[in-house]
Amino acid sequence: MQALTPDQYERLRDLAAAWQRQQGRSLKASPHYNPRLSVDALCFQALPKELPDDGEVSYLVGALVTPVSLSLALVPAEANVPSAESGTHLHFALPSGRYPFVAEPLGPSLWLWRCELMDDLSDLDSLQEASRLAQQMMDKVMTPVGEG
Repeated sequence: MQALTPDQYERLRDLAAAWQRQQGRSLKASPHYNPRLSVDALCFQALPKELPDDGEVSYLVGALVTPVSLSLALVPAEANVPSAESGTHLHFALPSGRYPFVAEPLGPSLWLWRCELMDDLSDLDSLQEASRLAQQMMDKVMTPVGEG
């Protein structure tokens, strides 16, 4: 697995901060809001080259943890990739199967494809638990069908 570049890590931090700014009020209004959690982009890795991608764009795949949900996220590996139109739906093939994603712009050059997998994290007691859950999710998603 190829390590992410410092620029990619910085964009993921920027993405989490932009998500917090854009969604913060609606997150706090959710009945499942967990004040022990924050928005974080975790466990990102380069999407394997043998998997189909969105035309010319290569992606990083990982977990987006919020105080409400855990989502699978695809983020363009390179900066300044034009955003897909907000709300656009697309299925991506990952090692464990095909997942439905929706495009979510977060700023002029920040956007992601997101597939919400859990919409209630209220029972988690800490950021560490959320991080372990994100790692378990990524292990399952990135394990080919029949190997796990």
